[in-house]
Amino acid sequence: MSTNALRKLGPYTTTSIGLGCMPLSLENNLGVEKGVETIHAALDAGCRHLDTAWAYYESGKEPGANERLVRQALSTWDGPREEVIVASKVGHFRNFTDGVPTWGQDARPERLIHDAHESLENLGVDAIDLLYMHRPDPKVDYAESIEAMKQLADEGVAKTIGISNASVEQIDIARSILGDKLVAVQNQYSPVYRSTRDILDYCAKLGLAFVCWSPLGGYRRAVDESKFEPFKQVATKHGVSYQQVILAWELAQGEHVFTIPGAHRPQTILDSLHASVLELSAEEMELLNRG
Repeated sequence: MSTNALRKLGPYTTTSIGLGCMPLSLENNLGVEKGVETIHAALDAGCRHLDTAWAYYESGKEPGANERLVRQALSTWDGPREEVIVASKVGHFRNFTDGVPTWGQDARPERLIHDAHESLENLGVDAIDLLYMHRPDPKVDYAESIEAMKQLADEGVAKTIGISNASVEQIDIARSILGDKLVAVQNQYSPVYRSTRDILDYCAKLGLAFVCWSPLGGYRRAVDESKFEPFKQVATKHGVSYQQVILAWELAQGEHVFTIPGAHRPQTILDSLHASVLELSAEEMELLNRG
């Protein structure tokens, strides 16, 4: 194992920095071979947390493409597979009918259950370590969607359940239905997206893991580049990338916080993994927390 710090995520002890696998299968990806190489590099460096989803696929590819990439990478890796937890998600899909890739929600119970079984097959596992409901569907009562997630846990399709893009109210609904099967909330959080700080704090109060998606500011170009200036200042002082400083800052928000930075190539994720051992001073944290 590397120096990537270990933390508790539900029943698992895993690395605080995981690999967000989405860029390896969406538009502008570098191909399956480079995707496998990137996952192998992360695992070889000690990463033990991979994050994927049924909806991570590009035009012309079938749903589950990223899950199958993860399966291929794990099946060809010669390390300790039993140490790796794989998280996936259902309830989201991609739309290509207008020529521009967009995202859509479908969290009907029957769809969640159907897609979760496809994810199980795509990943080639007996049970998914952590299965998230990807995003609330405004057309479906949230409790009905969560009841379907509970069914998946009860049937052994998923060992644990998470919710993503959730509000405080939705967390409470999920907890009331799932009980201790709910172990994680995955919401966007970064220097350019701090509005979910209340969710991060609420998860700490409840003993739930908070997993930052798009922790470096977004898969696409960040909204406000000026927000990164303090992080670049601290990075220069430490002689590291400002991305490392961002991830270290996020992890310092609490022992329940995890990050899943994406990558297109090995070099990117290898740099990110060093963030778990980057120590920021109280003065640096004060500067970065100002926003």
